[in-house]
Amino acid sequence: MFRGCSFGAEVDAAGEVVFCTAMTGYQEALTDPSYRGQILTLTASHIGNYGVCEHDIESVGPQVAGFVVREAAAIRSNCRSEQDLGAWLAGCDVPAVTGIDTRALVRRLRGGGAMRGMIVVGEARSNHDVLEAIRSQPQMVGQDLASEAGAASPGSWTDSIDCWWPVPAEVPTQPYRVVAIDCGAKRTMYRHLVAAGCVVQTVPVGATAADILAMEPEGVFISNGPGDPAAVTAGVEALRGLVGKVPMFGICLGHQLLALALGASTWKLPFGHRGANQPVRDLEADRIFITSQNHGFCVDGDSLERVDCQVTHVHLNDGTVAGFRHKTLPIHGLQFHPEASPGPHEAALLFGTFTREMSTLRGGSVVAGEAL
Repeated sequence: MFRGCSFGAEVDAAGEVVFCTAMTGYQEALTDPSYRGQILTLTASHIGNYGVCEHDIESVGPQVAGFVVREAAAIRSNCRSEQDLGAWLAGCDVPAVTGIDTRALVRRLRGGGAMRGMIVVGEARSNHDVLEAIRSQPQMVGQDLASEAGAASPGSWTDSIDCWWPVPAEVPTQPYRVVAIDCGAKRTMYRHLVAAGCVVQTVPVGATAADILAMEPEGVFISNGPGDPAAVTAGVEALRGLVGKVPMFGICLGHQLLALALGASTWKLPFGHRGANQPVRDLEADRIFITSQNHGFCVDGDSLERVDCQVTHVHLNDGTVAGFRHKTLPIHGLQFHPEASPGPHEAALLFGTFTREMSTLRGGSVVAGEAL
């Protein structure tokens, strides 16, 4: 049990307790739908010092079940700040706790793995009642959270990023038609697709292969999202029906769903990869990316080899799969977030692989974002 002080909503909340090692970007993390159903702990010691800015959120609002920090800043100082972090969380009914020894909490999570927990803010409750409430929470394995975190109906996305680092060498004169399966997407992913010369139409996870093909896409993008990929059976079935018919690119959960659709398997990591300093080796280019990641499940590398795929990227901390591509079909996925730009920006050019595949099938040579 850890005791602290509330600085968010005065409500109790339960969920899977996880930690993120990023030094900045608390607002982007809080609004990332991949954290749905989780209590997020940050290892950075001072949180809230630059407040909250509406432009920086990655979805409609906070997605976490709860928030835990070492020290919430008493003063916000940033010309872009529009609101205090605590007031924003309170207005969104998200409980937050400060004064927690986050180092001790993270050590417990690293040793025992991500586990269910509870933030108790309201009236005092007995340890027995709290433990019973925690035990009543479902395990993350087997949960299809993508269906509730993603888009509820078809839509479109037109907003682009303020700048691209590096700026694309060329963009197509006729935009690529991309259908994005929204599993709980970060807005920045769609902004990068638009910047790369794509017209983005979004569909829910429940959209069928026939629904998607009727939209005549030149490419299908599968977004990030929360929960167990193996539980997103509708999404996997739709992707299975698209194999060999259109180029496909998946990020994070989308990467896992593509692997499952091809016949590979996934498994749950002990405590996941969550942070902005995750080292990844590109095996084909023999280079290192420092990446942003947020996931608790992983694709099995041996199972990819058995379904005619090859691993393209590897996480250097534990050797797990960080990217793959099909050996003969225009299908590839990345476990990390190339759109997140955690200091370095070069991973954003990996969107260019997707546009090159669409350009090749179009019969042209104009692509967005040449490979480094």
